[in-house]
Amino acid sequence: MAEQEKWDIEIKPKDKLLSVDFKELWNYRDLCSLFVKRNIITQYKQTILGPVWFVVQPALTVMMYMIVFGGIAGIPTDGVPRPLFYLAGTCMWNYFSECLTKTSNTFVSNSSIFGKVYFPRLVMPISDIISNLLRFAIQLGFFIIVYVVYFLVDPSCTAHLTWYALLFPLLILMMAGLALGFGTIISSMTTKYRDLQILFTFLIQLWMYATPIVYPLSQTGSMRYFGIPVHKLMCLNPVTPIIETFKYGFLGAGDFVGWRWLIYSFVFMIVLLSAGIVVFNKVQKSFMDTV
Repeated sequence: MAEQEKWDIEIKPKDKLLSVDFKELWNYRDLCSLFVKRNIITQYKQTILGPVWFVVQPALTVMMYMIVFGGIAGIPTDGVPRPLFYLAGTCMWNYFSECLTKTSNTFVSNSSIFGKVYFPRLVMPISDIISNLLRFAIQLGFFIIVYVVYFLVDPSCTAHLTWYALLFPLLILMMAGLALGFGTIISSMTTKYRDLQILFTFLIQLWMYATPIVYPLSQTGSMRYFGIPVHKLMCLNPVTPIIETFKYGFLGAGDFVGWRWLIYSFVFMIVLLSAGIVVFNKVQKSFMDTV
């Protein structure tokens, strides 16, 4: 009698839309690492400055913020030196926006690979999230250097660490989860409607101004819109509590938004990730017919 055949990998249809085979994802960790290296190398392979652009971009952005929002508009920064205030918000926002932009284009930009070989499709957006951690680490290092220089040069610097800085790993995890959730949903929608990608690019720019990056959230305390406090409206943005907690932890500036808003952002991330997985699993079955 012929021996029963044993297969190392068995591809099965996914009956449940919310199902995620974590064991399968772990088995493809080497492929994920290859995609991470590809994302890092190809982005700056034929550039002069290479990874130095990770520092140049936020530095030029902060200089522009200092001229426009700090100098011309005169928007305060809660007593914190403007470079530190703007750089703190810019580092966090850049990581979120880059992850969101990359994951939102997963199906369209990788259709040639998806059509030739099988692997868990979630490997691709996860690799984008991980590869952007290198960019974020370099920018965070730049922020820490500027932070230390201010302490050594300017004794009157009011920025200081608080124990909320210990929440930093959780804040990054929440940022990555929000970007992955939003990105998978948008990527699933743009497989059929390509013009949504143009609209989404515009919405990311508007989203930044709805997040306290270039202004402190404390300045909106007394403002109201149709009788609703603007402070509450802005905290409904799930990114706001994360960035405000980061600033309060590393700069000691502004007012801590409170645990309820952090819990709100965390729950929002979980619900969004679940919805993203459902939509992603549904679209990946037939996206090659429409992409």
